[in-house]
Amino acid sequence: MIERSNEDWLTSLQSPGKAKQGALADLREIILNSLPYAISKYLHPSDPHFDPLIQEVAQETLLRVMGRLETFKGQSKFTTWVHTISVRIALTELRRARWKEVSLDELQGGIDSDDKMREMPDQDMDVEISAEQSEIMAMIQKTMMEVLTDKQRKALVAVAVQGMPIAEVADRMGSNRNALYKLLHDARLKLKSHFEEQGITPENIRSSFEK
Repeated sequence: MIERSNEDWLTSLQSPGKAKQGALADLREIILNSLPYAISKYLHPSDPHFDPLIQEVAQETLLRVMGRLETFKGQSKFTTWVHTISVRIALTELRRARWKEVSLDELQGGIDSDDKMREMPDQDMDVEISAEQSEIMAMIQKTMMEVLTDKQRKALVAVAVQGMPIAEVADRMGSNRNALYKLLHDARLKLKSHFEEQGITPENIRSSFEK
């Protein structure tokens, strides 16, 4: 493999013919060598989906990189920049796979039954603080049920509570990213306005979980 500087990578990838093909082949090899270790903490190498994921992400990374060459600022090694892109793509795919069999109604059921909104408190946590946090979570849950529309609530629970990727939620709701961002923005404004009417600020809520 040819040792390249940042400038060499950019020049080769923007050149026609063999120079470009050689650079792409080397870049693909670098991704295939570095990505498995990076995602092994999230997906075990013995998993049958592991190798196909690596191959798929490597190809998608090359496409993404070629479409974004002009955004590379040279603040890091080019290969580090590419590696970062590949890891982000892989983690997005893993999150998407995680939620593939979960419906938004099931997520909604989670907040309704109060088994998704709350985390088990640490055994060493002060009982008074734990109780305060539980009360706040119950208040947030109640407010979401009363103030938000069903569509806003489903979207907010899926994205903000359960961590489902924006693109996945938009697809499930037959929408698009821009429309979903607007839906979430409106939902957050409704919650903020309601809490302000009750004399509760975001700082009040955050401080309760930073104790």
